[in-house]
Amino acid sequence: MRATIPDIDARREELIGWRRDLHAHPELAFEERRTSDFVAAELRRIGLDVHVGLGRTGVVASLTAGPGPAIALRADMDALPLQERNVFAHRSRFDGRMHACGHDGHTVMLLAAARHLAEHHDFDGTVRFVFQPAEEGAGGAKAMIEEGLFERFPVDRVFGMHNWPGLPEGSFAMRPGPIMASMDAFDATITGRGGHGALPHHGVDPVHAFAQTVVALQSIVSRGVDPLRSAVVSVTKVHGGDAHNVIPESISFGGALRALDPGVRRDIRARLEGLVQGIAGSLGARGEVEFGVQFPPVVNDPDATRLAAAAAAEVVGDDAVTLNAEPVLGSEDFSLMLERRPGCYVFIGNGDGEGSCMIHNPQYDFNDEVLTIGAAYWVRLAEAALGR
Repeated sequence: MRATIPDIDARREELIGWRRDLHAHPELAFEERRTSDFVAAELRRIGLDVHVGLGRTGVVASLTAGPGPAIALRADMDALPLQERNVFAHRSRFDGRMHACGHDGHTVMLLAAARHLAEHHDFDGTVRFVFQPAEEGAGGAKAMIEEGLFERFPVDRVFGMHNWPGLPEGSFAMRPGPIMASMDAFDATITGRGGHGALPHHGVDPVHAFAQTVVALQSIVSRGVDPLRSAVVSVTKVHGGDAHNVIPESISFGGALRALDPGVRRDIRARLEGLVQGIAGSLGARGEVEFGVQFPPVVNDPDATRLAAAAAAEVVGDDAVTLNAEPVLGSEDFSLMLERRPGCYVFIGNGDGEGSCMIHNPQYDFNDEVLTIGAAYWVRLAEAALGR
């Protein structure tokens, strides 16, 4: 049985309006200026101390109601470079970008919680409301941390939340320990010696070396990782060649590695480098690998997870809270915050009914029925962490 917060429920239509406006005006990584301006204006309107520009377009607001400890509640704001295929009135007004991950909903839920806490002050301590840019692989958390997030806005714990399609609407799922995987983006190049397509013996064919390599990369997990552990190696892009009758000089390709265990992560990185270099070399070519964006696994602190579970249960009941959720092999740069402060990252159900689809899909939309539930969770978590 749900026990949401009456004054948040009373503003439900306003929250839906906010969310749909953000959905119609998506902004990509480090370009969230309209979103940042909206967030900052609303936080100032309710009397919070607001800092803008951390991590270029990030917003941090502070609310103190006593000498107790401090916590951070984090929401992400950026959209994806994706063409929306929905036809409803609040669809994206911009070609090639859309809120396909629900960050519009995350932003509104945290804003609604900030307003309630500012109006009631039913806690002892400080809440930092962190609105992060560029979560989608562009390093927004890293940028905020490097610019002094935790030094300028000290906290004892940090908490995050993400909607998850497939979970029943408004339910919560979490687990102590690893809940999301590391992510290591890689780009590789195999360089041979180009030539005429009819005379391959005069050159060194990088296409052939690439073909052997991409097949061999699938053995990293199947033959190099303990079957009781999880890892993923995905090649997601390939570029090379311009003509039907020319063997190209080089082939470039890239993808990502994911793992829940730091040791597995280290091993599959080394294995990938060895295979690219070794196979190319054995065929007379040269293989090179560079690693780009990198996130560690998202690892929840056990005490913070129990606190989050209790707060969620207060809103939706014990039966709607899963404390032993299966880990997800997607990744999140919130992991960088959890490396520096203990905390917990939870999933809130976006619904499992007909027509629901996974995030990063051109027909995805955040479920507005979840807005008041997520906002109530943030409020109860702050009260539980800081004491009523």
